[in-house]
Amino acid sequence: MSNKRAIFLDKDGTLIRDVPYNADPSKIELLTGVADGLRLLDSLGYAFFVITNQAGVAKGFFSEEALVDVEAKLQQLLGKSGVALSGFYYCPHHPEGAVQAYTKRCDCRKPSPGLLLKAAATYGINLGDSWMVGDILDDIEAGNRAGCKTMLIDGLGHERQKAHNGYRRPSYIADSFSEATDWIVKNTEHGKI
Repeated sequence: MSNKRAIFLDKDGTLIRDVPYNADPSKIELLTGVADGLRLLDSLGYAFFVITNQAGVAKGFFSEEALVDVEAKLQQLLGKSGVALSGFYYCPHHPEGAVQAYTKRCDCRKPSPGLLLKAAATYGINLGDSWMVGDILDDIEAGNRAGCKTMLIDGLGHERQKAHNGYRRPSYIADSFSEATDWIVKNTEHGKI
């Protein structure tokens, strides 16, 4: 069994400001606490992977190629803080898309765990020692189905109002990225994770 561990991160609303269907790198801004939080987690040996649904491709709002620039911008912003992504995984599909090639049901669209499982297989990640961090319950379900611990960041309280049962029950709920990071660091250092 591998001893590599990872933090799988939703992109919009978790790492960066949520601008619906955005593929414009100039509009990408890290949220408060993200750079400092990832630096702390990096010091504990976690690798970082973005796991994101990008239905804008299936809906015809932007091309799949546009996501190359999105990933590059994220790497640039995080690189300024001394942090790097090990991988950037996205699902371009949606069952109600407008672009036929991307209009389908798949196993890579969260809440399915396909992208997490793919990253874990590619990089030898121990999912039981890893986290899925996101701002909606689809992120939590994907992480739980993959066998990760899960962290819901719900600063506005919208997701707390929904049912948390089965795969949609987070391991922990935080109000901010900083709180989420502090909790993961504290529990990792004390061997609780």
